[in-house]
Amino acid sequence: MKSKILLLITLFCFVNCSRSQNTTILKEGEKEVILVGTMHTVPKIVKHSYKPMLKKALKYKPQAIYVESPMARDSISWNYLKNGWSKGYQRFYKLSDSLQKSFDFNPVKFDQTLKKEHKDMTSVDLDYLINSFGYLRDNGNHEYYTYIKKYGIKGAKKPTRHEDGDLTYKLALKLGIKRVLNMDDQQTNKEYHQAWRKCVREGVSNGNNEISRKLNKKDYNSAVVPAIFRGLGKHTNKRKSLERLHKMSSFTYAKVTTPGCTEGERYWNERNMRMARNIAAQVLALEHQRNIVIVGASHIIGLEKELKGKYPSLKVKLAYE
Repeated sequence: MKSKILLLITLFCFVNCSRSQNTTILKEGEKEVILVGTMHTVPKIVKHSYKPMLKKALKYKPQAIYVESPMARDSISWNYLKNGWSKGYQRFYKLSDSLQKSFDFNPVKFDQTLKKEHKDMTSVDLDYLINSFGYLRDNGNHEYYTYIKKYGIKGAKKPTRHEDGDLTYKLALKLGIKRVLNMDDQQTNKEYHQAWRKCVREGVSNGNNEISRKLNKKDYNSAVVPAIFRGLGKHTNKRKSLERLHKMSSFTYAKVTTPGCTEGERYWNERNMRMARNIAAQVLALEHQRNIVIVGASHIIGLEKELKGKYPSLKVKLAYE
């Protein structure tokens, strides 16, 4: 009897391990993109929400990590962001502008320093890389190496409550990835927020705002129980949650068509289209087969549609499907 039970357990483990492996085995030349939706900064009461997401991402063993940070050479986005909505981006642009005028950037020294293992990088090396990425206007990696300088190669001991500190950078460090890849686009973010305010004003009397309020309440209420049991990340990445977030961000919840809501939807879709283009261009140009995109959950449905529709050679999956 014991031998039969042992045999059944062995077969069960074999089947499940095989299934797990099949999700990561790719044919020669085949490239996969896994989309992970984040909650950006989470409240203190659920500060450990990114821990299970990190564990899951590590099992995938991505070779490249894409982050929601503007492309270094996207002058249109940076022209907006230098005086735009984010104080952090404003500070970074000012620093980058200063470094481009004063920092002695050496491409050879930069490459040599970046080839070192993280554990072998000195404080001087880290400072050089931080300044170099600032000079290159590479926000994602400037933040990455600033994080390493502050917390070390094991990352922050206490939760930072943000996707970068608790998921993205810890994932990159554990896998020995030297450089994250930027993919964001904020070229029309100003116009999007203007359309958002316009849509809200229009929705005061036509019932659209009430629909939005109910969606927000449903989104919050449905997340309470999962959040208590550290399942907020998994809940957020369920297709129903992602579709609801997309609907709210794209204003497609509106039953009454208005100019503001229509403009907002267009700008949202266009941003996702350009983000998808930034991702695909790099995935197709680089040698990495297993790619993971860590981005605000509201973007996932739009990115999935764009990537599957316009880049059929890529194998696109949602993280929890």
